[in-house]
Amino acid sequence: PPPTAPAKPAPPAPRPGPPPLAPIERKLKRDLARGRGGIDARLDLHGLTQAEAHEALRGFLVGAQARGERLVIVVTGKGKAFSDEPGVLRRLTPMWLRAPELRAIVLGFEEAARHHGGAGALYVRLRRGR
Repeated sequence: PPPTAPAKPAPPAPRPGPPPLAPIERKLKRDLARGRGGIDARLDLHGLTQAEAHEALRGFLVGAQARGERLVIVVTGKGKAFSDEPGVLRRLTPMWLRAPELRAIVLGFEEAARHHGGAGALYVRLRRGR
C-alpha cells in the first residue's frame, strides 16, 4: 500500500474572546433621564492627557468594580467649542471601553442624558466582580 501522509493535528480550540457589550436597559435609561437612576461614582477626565486619562479610566473602573458599583458616569467633555470635531477624549474613551482589557469590567455604555453632560459624558455599566 502507498505511504499515507501524517494526520494533521486538530486546530487548537479557540480561546474565548471578551464578553460582548450589552446595551443599557430601556427602563434604566428612562430613570436616568428623569433623574431617578442611581449613579454610584463619577470620573471627570477634563484636563488630562490621553495617557493620563486612559490610566485614570482603567484604575477608576477596576476600583469601582471591586467596590461593587454597577453604574458609573465618565465625563470626557465635548471638546473645543470652536471646533466641529469632537474632543480627543470624547473620541477615544468609547474605544478604550470596547478594548479587550476592559471588557471583563465593562458590561455596556451609552451617552449620558443631557443633565448629566449629554454628549460629553458616558454612562458605564459594570460587570459584577468575581
